[in-house]
Parts: sequence; structure tokens; C-alpha cells
Amino acid sequence: MAWKIEHIVEQISEKNPLHAKKLKKALKKVEEEYFERSEAFLTKYESLLTSENKTLDYGVDCYLQMIADFNFETVKFMETGVYSSTSFAEVNERVYSKPEVMEYYMHGLLLSQFLFMHHYAVLKYFEECISTYAIGAKSYLEVGGGHGLYISEAIDIIGQDTEYDLVDISASSIALAKKMISHQNVNYFHEDIFAYEHGKKYDFITMGEVLEHVEDPIALLQRLGELLNPGGRLFITTPTNAPAIDHIYLFRNKQEIVDLIAKAGFQIEADFSMYAEDVPEEVAEQFKISLLFAGVLKK
Repeated sequence: MAWKIEHIVEQISEKNPLHAKKLKKALKKVEEEYFERSEAFLTKYESLLTSENKTLDYGVDCYLQMIADFNFETVKFMETGVYSSTSFAEVNERVYSKPEVMEYYMHGLLLSQFLFMHHYAVLKYFEECISTYAIGAKSYLEVGGGHGLYISEAIDIIGQDTEYDLVDISASSIALAKKMISHQNVNYFHEDIFAYEHGKKYDFITMGEVLEHVEDPIALLQRLGELLNPGGRLFITTPTNAPAIDHIYLFRNKQEIVDLIAKAGFQIEADFSMYAEDVPEEVAEQFKISLLFAGVLKK
């Protein structure tokens, strides 16, 4: 059987052979389940593109533009040791306020959920956590919903009877999420979470890769704590050493993430982390390889 993911990697190979080599190496180690899941995802994604008179080639081009951005930012990061942006105002001007940038960036990130093995592993971990900690939740909030994949998976696991809200500061992200999410019972809010005042509290909150986008991640976690019901859970992900066009706050290692969570008044109930490259830990630390952290937090 010809899998769509292999076809996409071959398309990438024509335009970026070096990156494709890395992807092909990773695909040799995955299990059959990965191909089945990626096929289902890409079939849905292809339908979304078709509705816009686009093809998977468009998604590949977006992904490769995102990779080019990552590579450029990585070179600067290795030279300076810091991210190129230091304030939300700068990133908003550079990225969030530009629909043409957000368009390729969101499509690129969407494909990365199955092309980056650490993204795929964390997606699977998220589903495990939803099955463990969110079953029976009556209210669910996703902050920075981006492309909509996570909340869509959450709905499939938790069920239709829960109230689902998605908050994102980017109109482009919300537009893409609406197309990816097939469920009707999702409320969308184009707002800053600090200005989000709807008199609601939630049994479960998800915030994937947002902490690194703000100047004060402690304040953001504390804000989410205010929105949790007693006994509620917060699922977060955030990376270390991950230069990107919209990243502001730099975590240099996992311990810095753990310490910040504690300072914000949370306890880590469960966690998972994985490096972006399949190398020994000492090599990853030496060369500042990005680590993606995921955790279930409670007050």
C-alpha cells in the first residue's frame, strides 16, 4: 500500500534532499500504527485543501518554508545563544499580524505533527492523558488552539456532551482550526487569554506550545490556574532550545521548565519529554538540541 506520508516525504526530497533524508531515517523506525494514523490525518487534511482548491503540494511548500525559517533562526541562535525576538509586540508585528505568514506557518506546523517524531510522540501522550485525566470533564478549554488537531482529538476521546472552548490570539489560526475540527460544539474566541472574561471555569485546559511565545510564562500559567475548577487539570507542552520566528521565552533545559511550573503554583502529576533528534542525551545537551516537554499539572 502506498502511504500518503511517504509520498509527501518524496515531494520534500525533490526540494530539500537533506531534510528528506532525516525524515526517511525516522520513518524506518516507526510502527504500522503510525502509517495508519498519518494516512487518516492526511486524508482529512487533503479534503481541507481541496475545499480551498489546493493540493498536498501546497501543504508541503508551507512546511518547507517553515523549515527554512527554523534553519535561519537556528543559525542565529547558535551564534548568539538567544532567540531573535524578545517581546510580544515584536512577534505580533513580525508574525501574528501578517496573514500571509500565519498561513504557511500554521499549515507547516500542522504537517509537523506527523513529520516531526517528537511532535507525534507528544500527540500520542496527549491522547493518553486525555483518556486518563479528562474523561467525565464537563468543560474543556484550549488556549492557543492553532491548527485545531489537539482539541479535535480531545473531542473524539471525551465525547460530544462536554462544552468545548478554543481561545487564540490569531484569526488565521482560528480560521484553520474551524476547517480542521469537524465537530459542531466548539466555541471559538479570538482573544488574548489575559483578556478572556466569560465567567467560565474549566475541568480541563490544554495549552500546547504557548509558554515560549510570551514574555511572562509564570503569569500565563497563573492565569490558567484562575480558570481551572477545583480538582481540574492543565495539560501543557513547551520546548527547550527551539528558535522560531515567534518564540520569545527561552527554556535552556527541562529543569528550567519544571522550576517555572512550581513557581507558578502547580504540581506536575505526569510528564513526558523527547528530544527532536535521535541522539544520546549528552550529545543533545552539548549541541542544544530541542527537547519537547509535556505535562499534566494540578494546583
